[in-house]
Amino acid sequence: MSGYSDGYWWSPDGLRLHYRDYAGVDDGRPPLLCLPGLTRNARDFEPLAGRLAGEWRLICPDMRGRAESAYAKDAMTYVPLTYLQDISRLLADLAITRFVAVGTSLGGVITMLIAATHKEWLAGALLNDVGPVLDEGGLARIRSYVGVGQSHPTWVHAARALAEANGDVYPGYDLEQWLAMAKRLYRLNSGGRVVLDYDMKIAEPIRAMGSEAGVDMWPVMQAFRGIPTLLLRGERSDLLSAATAQRMVEGIGDSAELTTVPDVGHAPGLDEPESVAAIDRLLDRVLHG
Repeated sequence: MSGYSDGYWWSPDGLRLHYRDYAGVDDGRPPLLCLPGLTRNARDFEPLAGRLAGEWRLICPDMRGRAESAYAKDAMTYVPLTYLQDISRLLADLAITRFVAVGTSLGGVITMLIAATHKEWLAGALLNDVGPVLDEGGLARIRSYVGVGQSHPTWVHAARALAEANGDVYPGYDLEQWLAMAKRLYRLNSGGRVVLDYDMKIAEPIRAMGSEAGVDMWPVMQAFRGIPTLLLRGERSDLLSAATAQRMVEGIGDSAELTTVPDVGHAPGLDEPESVAAIDRLLDRVLHG
């Protein structure tokens, strides 16, 4: 895996937050800002960084309440608008005004908020298995496991638990791949147990909101017009339907490409052959138009 440096910044409400910074070539190309899913963290982008770092700079934050970032005092700040404020502060600290957003699931929601508020920041965008409308089946599945503590005696036990819970999402994974996922999702606690690496309280805003309809995000698709945009969808996704993904392409127009990753659910890991090829096409469009 390509090396990285650890960086830290302070959120507007005083939390010390962490990011990984993978160096790239200094030729003026925009960095990749990699925004992880709800229960994920900077480690989720290790496969992508292992392939692109050295050529592209990758900035991979741990959102508040995840991994090496501080846990919030108020659980109701675990919401997309607060994450956007945190990321805006990071970008200001790093003096970055233009980048390619790589957003998986929740990270894609943050990317949509960036498009809605600061379209000029986006040199390109990847929305990984997320859209303006999320299927209720997938949301119910997420609600069923987020904030439910798990503890395992070994990494193999954690990997097997992941395989049992997510076999439908990644039916082709072998034990080595489940172990790699476990290392990204879990950490060792002080007692030597393998536990999930996030604040269980991130579930509280989700439970409080229930199934109420939020803000209509469909108009945001027009903000991506003219910006090289890749929509990745897992063929087996229970969160982003094929119909929603197609409507997203129609809303964005000619600057959008939709790639469906076969035999994968929510969400593609960005290392599948189809994902790799699509990401390379996106970055080529960012560089050469």
